[in-house]
Amino acid sequence: MYEAAIPADPPSIPAIHGPPAQAVPALAVEELSHSFGKRMALDHVSFAVPPAGFTMLLGLNGAGKTTLFSLITRLYSNRSGAIRIFGFDLRRQPTRALERIGVVFQQPTLDLDLTVRQNLRYHGGLHGMAPSDCEARAREELERIGLADRADDRVRALSGGQRRRVEIARALLHRPKLLLLDEPTVGLDTESRRHILDHVRALCRGQDLAVLWATHLMDEATDEDSVVVLHQGRLRASGTVRAVRAEAGAATLPAAFAALTTGERRP
Repeated sequence: MYEAAIPADPPSIPAIHGPPAQAVPALAVEELSHSFGKRMALDHVSFAVPPAGFTMLLGLNGAGKTTLFSLITRLYSNRSGAIRIFGFDLRRQPTRALERIGVVFQQPTLDLDLTVRQNLRYHGGLHGMAPSDCEARAREELERIGLADRADDRVRALSGGQRRRVEIARALLHRPKLLLLDEPTVGLDTESRRHILDHVRALCRGQDLAVLWATHLMDEATDEDSVVVLHQGRLRASGTVRAVRAEAGAATLPAAFAALTTGERRP
């Protein structure tokens, strides 16, 4: 299980200087490129995620979604372009930036032999949370996802959908303002997919949480969502689903995606 250790929350977080807080994106990606040897995984990608609401990062497998998430979470270091989280530059102010995000990675990262509660305690310790605060927030998040009665069960005993819900609870334990989810519903049954999607959308509405949800499943988007279309490492479109459909001259999002990506080949 991998998680980056983050220092305890400071007594107070200084205000971001510059534009009014509501104008500062939750996430700003500017001219971001990344390569693995000669293979360009991301090619001058730029987009912004608003400070509250649901944004879908849409792309087929191999589009660069996981590479992008790895750069945002500093599993990889970006050498070109910039990443800012609520105005904090990830390279120059990594602690300030990272303490504002929660992450659910594509590959499960729970320890199957620990209980649900122990997994959450471990995460809280990495974030420097006081044990009492960690326990209170764990109860709150487990109640929210309907798994409070499974707190002392080993993760191994949970279903795939329940494990994903625990990962979301863990990601929210330190109360981030930006939640990143990389293909969170892959491999789950239809009911579990819908439950998780509805839960995350409710978090956006109820907690003014900004969400970047990476997926290749286009049926998970609604007309009200913002969408970022990534294909072969290049940004193909961004905006509301309605705007992207209009730009592509298509009646549906799958048709718009096909129109935006057909014939796109990397030299």
